[in-house]
Amino acid sequence: MARWGEGDPRWIVEERPDATNVNNWHWTEKNANGWSKDKLKELLVDLKLESDVADVKITEMEKIEGEAVVNNRKGKLIFFYDWDMSLVWQGRLKGGTGEHEGKIKIPNLSEENDLSEIEILVTLKESTNEGEIIKEYLHHQGSKEVREKLGLYITLLKEEFPKGMILPRKDDSEQAKDAQQISNLSSGFSTKMNVTQSNNRISSPNDNSKKKIETTSLKINQTFQCRGEDFYRAMTTPEMVSAFTNSPAKVEAKEGGKFELFGGNISGEFTELVPNKKITQRWRVKAWPQGHYSTVSIIIDQQDDHTLVKVSQTGVPQTEMDGTKENWSRYYWDAIKRTFGWGYFM
Repeated sequence: MARWGEGDPRWIVEERPDATNVNNWHWTEKNANGWSKDKLKELLVDLKLESDVADVKITEMEKIEGEAVVNNRKGKLIFFYDWDMSLVWQGRLKGGTGEHEGKIKIPNLSEENDLSEIEILVTLKESTNEGEIIKEYLHHQGSKEVREKLGLYITLLKEEFPKGMILPRKDDSEQAKDAQQISNLSSGFSTKMNVTQSNNRISSPNDNSKKKIETTSLKINQTFQCRGEDFYRAMTTPEMVSAFTNSPAKVEAKEGGKFELFGGNISGEFTELVPNKKITQRWRVKAWPQGHYSTVSIIIDQQDDHTLVKVSQTGVPQTEMDGTKENWSRYYWDAIKRTFGWGYFM
């Protein structure tokens, strides 16, 4: 998977400050990583957990890994956060003889879990009778205070951080003007993004149109936490496709219907549609040799508590294999997860 901010530029929709969030329609995304780390440290480090049993203080945020993103679509905010943390605590038993130390591990602070489902694991550096009593206190009472602070972080993420993301609606004349701006930007997109590829990649459709194309196939399986019909709609409904691609999309969901995504850099037609079950497409990247299409088959298999998506793609130019597989992951699967909140299992 490409790292944040990386990927094949032909698939990327460039930033458009003059058309962002027109009439609250375009999907906008705000990275909350730095804010979240600062806020979690502020809430948890130096937190005192005091009772008749022991006096404990969280002294350090030893580890914090993960990410947080806030998305806005038509005035609706969707939150994605997933954190794995390790805190260091020090404490003394009331009437005890010495200082004790350990860790509090929080591995699953995520929007997929209710606050009550978040794990708070307490460990002790050196096992002693007094230390075990403090550990037991933290496990039962102290963890409740930690959980309250985690709940406060979630509340602030949803109420404080997104301020300014939802803009006022515009009147009809402004909407018409913005629509024209979006049209102009979209039409110029492919020219701007048709970058020269390295020597081992396809550099120009015209240069390669007369050469024999060596092709290969790829298979991808992904599991999403949604219904089969939800995933089918995400791939065939123009509004939902526009949402996860973060750009205007043309989608005619019928056999023989055309589609264009990412400013026309991905295009093709639907060759078979079985509602909520299967999607087959003639599919190409604009920079591929002129007239060359691959065949994409998407099988949607709904299980009891998730949906398994099986993708097979034949006719992919060999030189484009790695980039194509990587970009399916980044610009389809990861984008769908962030946009609609359908976490998938690895």
